[in-house]
Amino acid sequence: MYEKFRFLTSGESHGKCLTAIIEGLPSGFEINPDFINQELKRRQGGYGRGGRMKIESDTVEITSGIRFGKTTGAPVTLVIYNKDFENWEKIMSIHKSDENDEKSFTKYRPGHADFAGSIKYNHEDLRNVLERSSARKTAIETAVGAIAKQILEQFNIRGYSRVLQIGTKTNQEEFHAEIDRAKAEGDTLGGRFVVIYENMPIGLGSYVHWDRMLDGRIAQAVMSIPAIKAVEIGNGEHAAELKGSEFHDEMFLENGKITRETNNAGGIEGGMTNGENLQIFATMKPIPTLRKPLRTVDASDMQETEAHFERSDTCAVEACAVVAEARIACVLLNEILLKYGGDNFEEIMRNFS
Repeated sequence: MYEKFRFLTSGESHGKCLTAIIEGLPSGFEINPDFINQELKRRQGGYGRGGRMKIESDTVEITSGIRFGKTTGAPVTLVIYNKDFENWEKIMSIHKSDENDEKSFTKYRPGHADFAGSIKYNHEDLRNVLERSSARKTAIETAVGAIAKQILEQFNIRGYSRVLQIGTKTNQEEFHAEIDRAKAEGDTLGGRFVVIYENMPIGLGSYVHWDRMLDGRIAQAVMSIPAIKAVEIGNGEHAAELKGSEFHDEMFLENGKITRETNNAGGIEGGMTNGENLQIFATMKPIPTLRKPLRTVDASDMQETEAHFERSDTCAVEACAVVAEARIACVLLNEILLKYGGDNFEEIMRNFS
């Protein structure tokens, strides 16, 4: 499918920086770097985060595509520097002369990309897999999503998220205690959250072909966030338990406007937005790097051993929800630009109006 708003990211967990190049932004949209940094701070927050968050304090540098606070129509380049790189400069060096065995490892970590990635790309040192497969790369994705969110705001489309479950607990007041127990045991926790976008226009997406259906595009964007194992739109989880008369959102007239009393569809019918709030639920698995190591195999000698531990969060569900907000914002902005088209702010707003 043709993408109007697209971006490419690069960088490793302990490399010099994370970068993104965004293509397809029309000119004239206002962008505030402070908002991007606020979103980056949100991603680094949440109870249960690990030592890396004490090292990094992510801020974005915009090196192209924005002048005097507005997009120019040229590609936008974003950079986030890794402060921890100063401790890894030799280990992550691009020069052959710096090659050594320091910080390399060969023990597969269950739940990570190590095993399949090392076979796919023929890497003996699993660090070549972990550095890019790390969730650290979601920092730059959050920055891209923060630009998308600012542009969506100019269409009065606003998004937010809320954590619904941590481990077995569904009461906010019990979340911290549950995380503390897991940390004391050297274990980790997953959970469930919802992302909501309000003031959605009708007709984003399409019913005419599978890859243009908005629910599929959103599901792919959220499912591909590291550690996400399930995505649900609206009341999807319980759809099988309900009769059609109970599930489908009936339509009523109120002062000449169509209204609904329920939103089991989660704002999407037939692959398109229907004007109701967009509701996306996602489930995050427990983080697979544990202080209490899992049993595994060492690739160097094919002997059973315990998994490598470097540094890890106990729980990152709240941060994952922020990343999901960003990913969904990128999908929605692409649909907005496809539907209302144009090369500058004034043109697009005329079409939207």
